[in-house]
Amino acid sequence: MTRSATIFAASQQPLTLALLVLPQASILEVASTLDPLRSANRHLGREAFRWRVVSPDGRAVPLTCGIELPSDGPLAAAEGADALVVIAGFRQSEVATAPLIREMGRMAGRFAALGGIDAGAWVLARAGLLNGYRATVHWEDLEDIAAAHPGVDVVPDRFVIDRNRFTAGGAAPAADLMLHLIRARHGPALALQVAASFITTAREGHEPQISRARRDPHLDPRVSAAIARMEARLDAPEPVAETAAALGLSPRRLEQLFRDNLAMTPAAYALTLRLQAARRFITDTRHPLAEVALRCGFSSASALSRAFAAKFGQPPSQMRQARPFALRRAPLHQGAAERNAP
Repeated sequence: MTRSATIFAASQQPLTLALLVLPQASILEVASTLDPLRSANRHLGREAFRWRVVSPDGRAVPLTCGIELPSDGPLAAAEGADALVVIAGFRQSEVATAPLIREMGRMAGRFAALGGIDAGAWVLARAGLLNGYRATVHWEDLEDIAAAHPGVDVVPDRFVIDRNRFTAGGAAPAADLMLHLIRARHGPALALQVAASFITTAREGHEPQISRARRDPHLDPRVSAAIARMEARLDAPEPVAETAAALGLSPRRLEQLFRDNLAMTPAAYALTLRLQAARRFITDTRHPLAEVALRCGFSSASALSRAFAAKFGQPPSQMRQARPFALRRAPLHQGAAERNAP
């Protein structure tokens, strides 16, 4: 395959992917990338897709579930593959070391395409390999990667294909992306067969990672609509009266609907959403407490700390000290030079 050709085009030639799997990636993301291709080979009765797994040091990769994924060698073993796909999750800023980033930059031109699954987009961006491209990342990281890498056009889609770059926001979008690859190379019938094998249906890349259109069938649709407004306004929560008015309800009626459906008030539910978001920031990032408070709609760090301790039984600082960092992202409070350095 020529280096300028797209892998997302009709072809009967075998396609070889090299998966660079980083420590603390998810086994589900690996499976979502490989198993659709394995199933496609089964349905075709031939090896249309080939793959190899490489790791930073060539050794087995420890995944988030505690299982170690065997590796075929270090990054150099990816040589000869048509595409390099980086699969990363937590602690990418630590496990994707500066030497690995530099090696990726040197080898990038040898592949027809480069891809990133979940935090794999972070790794590609740190290597300067997404500058001038549209890309996506896990929804928790969208703001941070856009701030850290302004040269990347970050979008909240499930998956993105831009010329010879492709990215997916997580495990389920990775499966959607692979079904799209199968459909592009071998037609819609095969993609449907593969999706049926996994009792699923493919979703389009342009769909949002968090779908507001798909509601819980057990909830009153007015409650679902109120929750969607709350989720969209975590950093600037609106009064219950405004939420009710936007839905054509009185505050009393909205409160009764929440009590009937969720056994709690709208205000209590909104606070829970904000505190859950704050807990993710506390355990998964090094963002300063004042920044976490701002992002989660609290007037100050002390206000967040009081509400946090009441909800979780310990202040944010104690929870942060007790749990090892599982960082997806580079902290925003770094200087720009440090942020953009590989």
